[in-house]
Amino acid sequence: MLLPTSRVSLIQQFQTKQPVAYHGESLKRLDFLKDQPLRKAAVLIGFVERKQGLHVLFTKRASHLKHHPGQVSFPGGKQESSDITLAHTALRETEEEIGIFEHQIEIFGQMVELPTISRFSVTPYLAFIHPNYQTTIDKNEVDEVFEVPLEVILDPQQLQSSTFFVNQQTHRVFGINYGRHFIWGMTAQIIQALQAQLVQN
Repeated sequence: MLLPTSRVSLIQQFQTKQPVAYHGESLKRLDFLKDQPLRKAAVLIGFVERKQGLHVLFTKRASHLKHHPGQVSFPGGKQESSDITLAHTALRETEEEIGIFEHQIEIFGQMVELPTISRFSVTPYLAFIHPNYQTTIDKNEVDEVFEVPLEVILDPQQLQSSTFFVNQQTHRVFGINYGRHFIWGMTAQIIQALQAQLVQN
């Protein structure tokens, strides 16, 4: 497996490979959402160049939130009427949640929309974040910002999966352990698709 190790190689590998759909078994329980309107949202997959190689930026959602408290996620949120595009949604939410400004972010790609159980259609955007970024965390939304080496994120052996049955259908969930953090849910679904596109495609 040839992993991207630099800005140039990551852009080349992402842009020269066909987009990959999300794992079918991870979407089974969403069949009831077919033909229903979904609210638009976006997240930012931020890559940071370090001496040790590329890293990916994550947030840990505030523990007091009503929905998904304490869960690891990418910065992002729902589209507002003032957002010109969904890319603007990802940039705005990143600034609001963790204080990284638009001029420190360079978007270079986007992934397929991902429907969620909360009736959102989420578009992930890939971007480089300036390595000297400073964070101003909105404690109403985020408890922590941290980075994970890209080699961990793209290693299929690091990606755990398990299945359970809902309405007589098999549903698959993914997860990655990294230190004291466990990445799962929608974020791990996105990581699985990113692995499929960059590593297995």
